[in-house]
Amino acid sequence: MDNEIQGRAAHVAAIREKAEAEMKEIGVDEAFISKLVETFYGRVLAHPELGPVFDARLSGRWPEHVDRMKSFWSAVAFRSGAYGGKPVQAHLGVANMTPDLFPKWLSLFSSTLDDVAPTPEAKDWFMATAERIAKSLTLSLFYNPALDDPTKKTG
Repeated sequence: MDNEIQGRAAHVAAIREKAEAEMKEIGVDEAFISKLVETFYGRVLAHPELGPVFDARLSGRWPEHVDRMKSFWSAVAFRSGAYGGKPVQAHLGVANMTPDLFPKWLSLFSSTLDDVAPTPEAKDWFMATAERIAKSLTLSLFYNPALDDPTKKTG
């Protein structure tokens, strides 16, 4: 059992070390993540469609949300396992959230990366990750399997 635990710890450490090396190679560090998150959420708040939805949910709690998103992106980039939030549950029941907001969120994220990413590779990595997250959230929050039931389709 001890060997299994030690083997797992070594495996997790190797994953972390590899992620840290990959991020360093493309210019990603904690300072970049902080700048990305702060810039992006400043733009979200100012966005005519995204701002009201986010602010209604986060009013008075923006600093905590920004810190949580820094922790989230750091954990994702560096594979640290440090983020313990539940993104789907956090987005359930958000007033006025609709699937069409996700492409707007992604577009704003992309333009923010255009302005702050240290390298094209960093932009590509963060965009690919954001696209996977947006797809996952969209499916989790809005997908209705009954709509894909072939017995209920006409035509």
